[in-house]
Amino acid sequence: MIHKYQTTTTAGSAKSLPSVPPGIALAMHVYEGTVQTLAAQLPDPSFLQRAERRFTTLFGAAPTSQEVQSWRRSWPRLVDVLLTAGLGDLYVLLEYLLPATGERVDAVLLGQAPDGRLRTVVIELKQWTKVETNTARPGMVKAGERIVQHPARQVGGYVTYLQDWVSKDTSPIDVRGAAVLHDAPSTLVETLRSLTGQGPSSKFPILGREDLTPTPTPGALADRLTCGGMSAPDTGQLLGFLQARHRPSASLLKRAGGMIEGNDALTLIGDQDLARQEVLHTVTEVRGQARKGIVVVTGGPGTGKTVIACRLLGDLCAQPQANPRLATPSGTLTRQLQRTVGPTSRGLITTLVDRVPAGLQSNSVVLLDEAHRARTYPDHRRDPFPTVLGQMIERAGMSVLFLDEQQIVRPSEGVTLQELRQYAHSKGHTFRHINLTTQFRCNGSRAYLDWVNQLLQPAGPAPAWTGTDYDLDAAQNPHDFENWVTEHINAGRSARITAGFCWPWDSPSTPPLLPEVDISWTGPDGHLTWSRPWNARNEETSMDVPDVPGRPYWATDTGGHQQVGCIYTAQGMEYDYNVVIFGRDIVRRDNRWIADPAASHDTPLKGLPAHRYLTYALNAYRVLASRGSKGTRLYSTDPETQLYLQTLMPGRTNQAGG
Repeated sequence: MIHKYQTTTTAGSAKSLPSVPPGIALAMHVYEGTVQTLAAQLPDPSFLQRAERRFTTLFGAAPTSQEVQSWRRSWPRLVDVLLTAGLGDLYVLLEYLLPATGERVDAVLLGQAPDGRLRTVVIELKQWTKVETNTARPGMVKAGERIVQHPARQVGGYVTYLQDWVSKDTSPIDVRGAAVLHDAPSTLVETLRSLTGQGPSSKFPILGREDLTPTPTPGALADRLTCGGMSAPDTGQLLGFLQARHRPSASLLKRAGGMIEGNDALTLIGDQDLARQEVLHTVTEVRGQARKGIVVVTGGPGTGKTVIACRLLGDLCAQPQANPRLATPSGTLTRQLQRTVGPTSRGLITTLVDRVPAGLQSNSVVLLDEAHRARTYPDHRRDPFPTVLGQMIERAGMSVLFLDEQQIVRPSEGVTLQELRQYAHSKGHTFRHINLTTQFRCNGSRAYLDWVNQLLQPAGPAPAWTGTDYDLDAAQNPHDFENWVTEHINAGRSARITAGFCWPWDSPSTPPLLPEVDISWTGPDGHLTWSRPWNARNEETSMDVPDVPGRPYWATDTGGHQQVGCIYTAQGMEYDYNVVIFGRDIVRRDNRWIADPAASHDTPLKGLPAHRYLTYALNAYRVLASRGSKGTRLYSTDPETQLYLQTLMPGRTNQAGG
C-alpha cells in the first residue's frame, strides 16, 4: 500500500509523494519541483527568502550574500533556457548536496531518457564574463580573486560522484552534465574549451551566452544541454533517486583498492603489518558476532598509523558488500591522502569535523586517522563523549581509531584511550587495543624521540644529546638554520621551517604573503633581523605564484621551504629535514618550562591558565620536533632558552644547568 506524506518545506509549495521507508533520508536540496512550477514561483519576492531559510535549516549556516546574489542572477536565466528548449516537464533540484563530499551542485535535472531510463543532468551555473587561465594548469582558472576548478572538470567530478555513490538499488541512471555560463562571451567560452583538450573533461559541454538560444531549433538547444529527447520523469524512478542511499559502488571500491595496492609508498613493515592483520581479524570476528566494535591503534610519531590506515582502506574495499571510509579531522591530511590514493578516493577519504560521513551502515568500517584531533566542543564536552565521534561509532559497524594522546594540541580536540575503552564498555561494544612501538620516522631513531620526550617534560633535567643515528643540533641564529635548509633543498631533499604560533597570521588568502614571523637577535655584526611569512591560507596553490603552495601542500610542494609552517599545517606531515622555532610562549627557567599564553597568537589557547596552556604547547612542540625524518635544528627566540638548547648539543659544554 502506498501512503501519502507532505515533503519537508522547500522553497516551493509542498507536494505529495509516496512515503519514505524508515532509515532512508531524503536527498538534501533547497528546492525540488518541475521546471514549470519553478518558473511560476521565481517571481514571488518571498521565494528567495524561503530558499535562504531552507538552506540554513539543511546545512546549519545561512548562505552568504554572494550565494544569494548568485541564485538571484542564475536561477531565472536557467529556467528561461530550459523553457525555451521545451524542457518544462523536467524535475529540477537546486543546491543539491553530494553527502560524501559536502559539495553542492547548482542544479540537477531529472527526466526520462528516450530509452526509458532515468537521466540525471548536472548543471553548473557561472556568472563569469572573464577569467584568467594558464595552459600549464588547465584544470584551474582564476575568477576574481579565487582559484577554482575549470567548470568542465567541476561538472565531471559531480557526474563521477553520482555514478559512483548513488545506490543502484533502483533502476540504473544515466548521468550527464554541462557548465552553463549564461553571461560569458564566445571568446571566454572558446578559451575554456581549449583547456579541456582530449581529457575526461572534454565530454562535458561548456555553454556561453551565444549557445543558449534555440538555434536552429529548441531541440538543438536541448541537445546542447545534454537533455535531448528527455521527458517528464517516471514517478517511481524519481522517488528512487530522491531516496537513494549514497554509498560507494563496487567499481569505485575496486579502483580505490587497486590504487592503494599498487602504491609503493604504502608498503607496511614489521609490526605495521601485524597491526593491519589484527584489525582485519577483529573486523571479521565482530561481524560474526553481529555487534559493534572499536579498535584503537596507538603509537607515537612515525610508527606508521597513517600508512596502516591507507592499507586497511584498500583491504576493506576488496571485501564483499564493502562500505568503508577513511576519515581524519585534519583537512590538510585529507588532501594529502586523496592525492596519494588518487582521484578515485573522493568521498572514501573525508574530513571529520562536525558531520558524520554519509551513507554509513551496519556493515561500514570507519578508519579514523589522527583521532587525537577529534572535535569536542568548545572546551568542555557537551556530552560525556565527543558528540560527532559518538555518532560515527554508533552508525558504523566497526570503528578503527589511530591515536597518539601526546598530539592533542587544543582544548577543543582530543579523545583518550581510556575514554574510548569506557565508551565501548558502556555501549556493550567489542573493544581491542593495538600498540605500535617500532617507529620509522626520524631515521628510525628511538633515541631521538626519547630525547625529545624528556626535553619536553614540564620539569626536570633533559640529558645532553649523545645519539649518532640522527642529525640534531641547535641553530646559532635564523641565518644559520635558513642556510641549513637551503643546502638540503639545493641537494634535492625536502626541508621545512616550523614555529610555535607566536606571531600574527593576518596575511591575505592569496600571495604576496606578509613576512609575519619576525625574529631579532644580536650577533657579532650587531643587531640583526630575519622574517618570513607563514604558509598560505588558501587551500589551492595560486596560479600566479606557483612557488607558494596552498596550505595542504606546504609540506610537500616546491617553494614550501620559503614559508614557515605551524602546528596545524605540519601535524601529520613529514619531510627530510626540519627546523623548529620555539617562541616565547614557553621558556626554560630553573629546570622547568614556564608558559606565557599571552605570547601566543593561537586564539583558542590564549585565554587558558598557564598550567593548562603548557600541556598543549609542549605537545605542539613535540609534534613539530618529530616531523623531520633525517635531521632537526632547534632554535628559541628567548636567549636563555636558546642557551639551554645549545648546551644540550654535541661538543658543547653544559653551562645552563637546566
